[in-house]
Amino acid sequence: MTIIESRFTLFKTKIIPVYKLYAIKFIKLRRTTINLPLSSTTGILILLFAFLFSGCSIPTKTSTSSLSRSKQNAPYNRPYKVGGKTYYPISSAVGYREKGIASWYGKESGNRTAMGTRFNPQGLTAAHRTLPLPTKVRVTNLRNGRAVDVIVNDRGPFKRNRLIDLSHGAAKKIGLHGLTEVRVEYLENMASNP
Repeated sequence: MTIIESRFTLFKTKIIPVYKLYAIKFIKLRRTTINLPLSSTTGILILLFAFLFSGCSIPTKTSTSSLSRSKQNAPYNRPYKVGGKTYYPISSAVGYREKGIASWYGKESGNRTAMGTRFNPQGLTAAHRTLPLPTKVRVTNLRNGRAVDVIVNDRGPFKRNRLIDLSHGAAKKIGLHGLTEVRVEYLENMASNP
């Protein structure tokens, strides 16, 4: 009886987890085909256990749920006042989902957005009072089911009972003519890729 076989019979008499039995059987198989010294067998056993348990760790995920410090403290993400009312942009849009009235705008062509970029009426952009800038959202027209993904890069609308202003290009994609009820859902933070 070899050392491995004697250790194997010792383990068989005790109650041990199944993965240890398979590891011992693997070592026994390897010992019979290749004559390894005992220290090599122990090394293989350690590597096998490391391989088995490497999948048990919890991966760390970099949070994209909140804006980077520089974007969060940017002037366009700080509280602001329009028409005597103060608006407080939220720090994270993760999980944001809201229904409301959408309108469109396009006559401001060439003007600057709240982020300082030039407004393009045919682009797929939008304005929202409190979502962090820039944020990617899906806007779904609840009357016809059509949806468009837009980048929120401006502030507004400042008329009562309006949730979001779409650029003319985005409004055309969902068949918006005037006002309609929509659902706005957060897709992703665009802070690293405005």
